[in-house]
Amino acid sequence: MPIYLELGAHVSAAGGVDIGLVRANDFEMSACQIFTKSERQWAAKPLDAELVNRFRANAEKFAFKHLVAHDSYLINMATPDPVLWEKSRQALAHELERCNLLGIPYLVSHPGAHMGEGPEAGVERVVRAINQIHDEHPNGEAAILIETTAGQGTTLGRSFEEVAQILEGVTDRNRVGVCLDTCHIFAAGYDLRDSTSYASTMQSFDTIVGLANLKCLHLNDSKKGLGMHADRHAHIGQGEIGLAGFAFLMNDARLAGLPGILETPKEGPNFTEDRMNLDTLRSLVTDRA
Repeated sequence: MPIYLELGAHVSAAGGVDIGLVRANDFEMSACQIFTKSERQWAAKPLDAELVNRFRANAEKFAFKHLVAHDSYLINMATPDPVLWEKSRQALAHELERCNLLGIPYLVSHPGAHMGEGPEAGVERVVRAINQIHDEHPNGEAAILIETTAGQGTTLGRSFEEVAQILEGVTDRNRVGVCLDTCHIFAAGYDLRDSTSYASTMQSFDTIVGLANLKCLHLNDSKKGLGMHADRHAHIGQGEIGLAGFAFLMNDARLAGLPGILETPKEGPNFTEDRMNLDTLRSLVTDRA
């Protein structure tokens, strides 16, 4: 078993989701994350059988250890607006079905914003949406991974307690888990920068959420400081978390084999920043035995 994370990045699916896997393989990733549809539109072109077959063939050929999808930024399962809530619920169910077709086991999802009605009301709506989706699609295989958030505005997921409350409310626990975003938890006030704070943060996560529920990590440095609730990603080691925090993550045996996905800025046409960040993360591993 490896003692380090399986590394990858969010890759563009421009030209087809199957092409996204080609891009990930070109960068020697062992894990990758994609959008299966436009993240900024409700509508989606159906996945035709030939595209699905090409995607599955590429996944097998390139032997990725982990495939992850991310859902639309428009979805808000915590909203008090009944029309938007139902639209979000149906959109999430549709994205899960796309994952099922493609053979992607995990769909990362932001829990949404309660819009001033309070975290408890927001959590209840998220739980109700997920349970209803599971009831209506009992044979679905893809699991929803609730992503930790930076806590801007009224967004849920800023505390480990809020994430745990969502998990505890879901009836089918086999189809839900957690994606921990390093930038987000740092922005929410969880420090990672020295051995003591890293140990405290991970112990808190394990006690409240449970490391067994952690299925994916988003590896992003933070342009803003600790507890500022600003979702601003930076290249690894070039933000406020710094290299030390990522070294702790890369050498934490409890995280062995989990996907570590970059969502760092891509400014050039060839995504060379991904290679830079992957090389930086790999260089932090101290023992590959």
